[in-house]
Amino acid sequence: MKVTSAVFVILAGTVSIADAFSMPSNHFGMRGGSALASTDTDTDGKKASEDSPPVNIGWDTHKAVESVPDSLVKEGDGPDGNYPMRSKFEKMCREAQESITAAIEEIDGEGTFQEDAWVRPTGGGGMSRVLTGGKVFEKAGVNLSVVYGSMPQEALQAATERGVDRAKGMAPGERVPFFACGLSSVMHPKNPFAPTMHFNYRYFETDGGVWWFGGGTDITPSYINEDDMKHFHGTYKEICDKHDPSYHTEFKEWADRYFVIQHRNETRGFGGIFFDDQNNKDPDEHLAFSKDCVNSVIKSYGPLVENHKDDPFTQEQKEWQLMRRGRYVEFNLVYDRGTVFGLKTGGRIESILMSLPETARWEYDHNPEPGSPEAEFIDVCKNPRDWV
Repeated sequence: MKVTSAVFVILAGTVSIADAFSMPSNHFGMRGGSALASTDTDTDGKKASEDSPPVNIGWDTHKAVESVPDSLVKEGDGPDGNYPMRSKFEKMCREAQESITAAIEEIDGEGTFQEDAWVRPTGGGGMSRVLTGGKVFEKAGVNLSVVYGSMPQEALQAATERGVDRAKGMAPGERVPFFACGLSSVMHPKNPFAPTMHFNYRYFETDGGVWWFGGGTDITPSYINEDDMKHFHGTYKEICDKHDPSYHTEFKEWADRYFVIQHRNETRGFGGIFFDDQNNKDPDEHLAFSKDCVNSVIKSYGPLVENHKDDPFTQEQKEWQLMRRGRYVEFNLVYDRGTVFGLKTGGRIESILMSLPETARWEYDHNPEPGSPEAEFIDVCKNPRDWV
């Protein structure tokens, strides 16, 4: 893998720092509210320390390195930190990044991932791996990030629509220092019959003592293939059922609600699983679930690409794929909370927009022919199905 100039990646993918705060509206109640440290503090609450990172970290605060250290987590982060979990989650992400990029390179057969590595004086850093112009993939990225930052309480509140007090334990009006570690990815194949895939898995803590896990994997095809969807969704149902019988129904519905292009009244794709605020169990149980999910990305997605990467297609079918990619762009730029927050807070544009395809299409007032495969596809986007 080639190492070039550094990039500023903050939980990249579709994501910036704020993806760890992203959540859909009109959804389920909070799943617990435990904390690593007691939040029954006095009414004054905790103050952010003088050496806490600024709210707007800035795209140019990173430093390019040949390779990142063995760990980007600062050992002994303080009494409110959970160093062992931070370290374990980073280890999980780094191992998954290695295995997933190796598998995607094998599927592509020609393309290789370019790696950019960086660190920051305040702590943390990351590795961005991006493949472009491959034989199978137009663009694929798998990005790791460890972030030490601060968020205004109003920004936390604005990102929270389910009553989750992520500033708990901090003094009123005080910025909230946080730790975040995440691995995220988007894959855009060339063939219209090979679907796009996105995943993000993350662990988050605040200095007030609040912690949670979040993430998910979702699929965005251009054409319906029921066997593909049964395989993809079935893989994650099996994982969910292994950990909690209620997970799949809840997390599948969560994905269907989150990935909605509201001005089109249709979903971005065919969903998957999506979850946030997971802190009602032992942290190691949540870690085990995230680990099983991220380690099943290739199992769930690889066969779909292998089966369709060489399928013949017409120019009209390629144009339909590009129009569906246009919908993908619309969702990411208008509704994805991580993208919108990153653009508003001065994040590095190349990293924030890594998730976007290289090519997309908008055709004026396009309506699929009734009864066509494209019309059936739109029906699924307006009426999400249960595939398993």
